[in-house]
Order: sequence, then structure tokens, then C-alpha cells
Amino acid sequence: MRAGSLQDLARLRRQLAEQRERAAREAAARAADERQARADQDLFARAVGPVRPLRGSTRVVHAPPAPEPLPRQRQQDEAAVLRESLSDAFDVSTLLHTDEHLSFRRPGIGPDVPARLRRGHWAVQAQIDLHGLRTDEAREALGQFVREARRAGLRCVRVVHGKGLGSPGGVPVLKGKVHAWLVQKQAVLAFVQAGPTDGGAGALLVLLAGA
Repeated sequence: MRAGSLQDLARLRRQLAEQRERAAREAAARAADERQARADQDLFARAVGPVRPLRGSTRVVHAPPAPEPLPRQRQQDEAAVLRESLSDAFDVSTLLHTDEHLSFRRPGIGPDVPARLRRGHWAVQAQIDLHGLRTDEAREALGQFVREARRAGLRCVRVVHGKGLGSPGGVPVLKGKVHAWLVQKQAVLAFVQAGPTDGGAGALLVLLAGA
């Protein structure tokens, strides 16, 4: 793993830690306010002594305005995005198998899985085409596609990245980045280069973990 990738991960961990610390401070402040309010009420009750309500009182008691709700869902969403951030500096070269067919399988996944994936053991249930997208657009689109496919319970998807024939010097820039992005997604169990009828060197068949 390159230094840039380690720095990205360290920065993400710091951001998450800061969010947790901020949430803890807010919770502690609310608890302190509640304790102080109860103490004030007890002090007032002891100072006034026993009381008896007036009969036929027409007094109107206005409830204090409710405090603004904390954006907990937004905080959770932001934390999830940080956890799923994809780095362009991630070195994937040592994790790929490039003997006969390019493939990747996560540790713990059986060695027969890539071959079964290539033979069509899992039917392709959805596809994303990244042709024509800039790097940042492709990264965001792929991340969102994987998240939505996982939520929908899909197991096998196809990612079309192209062969890079139109890239400067004929070097497939997006192809290598897609490999690195997919390896960083924990939902991705394995992927293989697609067969000739599924896009060949310009596409990948991806196996996702169950929801």
C-alpha cells in the first residue's frame, strides 16, 4: 500500500474520531443541562415548601419550544461516505491474478470462485457503463452503483470501463482505477475480466456480498 493511501486512511480515521468526540461532547452537555434543570426544580420545591393549586385557575402554561433535533441521520450518512471513500492512490497490482485471465478474490473466498464467476455461475443482474466519464465522476458513479446494488440484494453485476483505446497513448487509465476502486469496496468479494460476449477486456464481472 502506498504512502498516499495510508495518509488517506489516516485522515478518514481522524475525521471519524472527531465526529465521535463531537457527538460525545454534545451528549455530555445535554446530560449536564438536564441534571442542572432537575437540581433547580428540587431547590425551588424545597424553598417554597408544600403548595396547593388554586381552584378555577385560568392561567395558560406555554410549553417551552422543543430543541432542534440533532442531524443524526446526516452524521451517519457522512460517516458512511467517509468509510466508503475510494482512493486513486491505492496500489492494487499485487492483489490481482493475471496469469491467464485477470481476476481478484478477497481473502477467504475460495479459489474456484473466479472461474465460476467467469463461466456464468451467477447471472448478471445489473450493469453500469463508465464510458465518457471523468475520473471523479466515474469514481462517484461506481461507488453509488455498488451501494445500491448491495441494498437491492444483487449478487452479480457488470462494470463496463472500456478498453482505453481512446486514451492518450492508448493507455487504459480508467481500467486500472476501476480495479483499485473495486478492491477497496468491502462489498466486492471477487471480480474477473468479462468474456468476449460480455465485453471482454473492457468490462468486469463483479460478485457482491449478500445484503
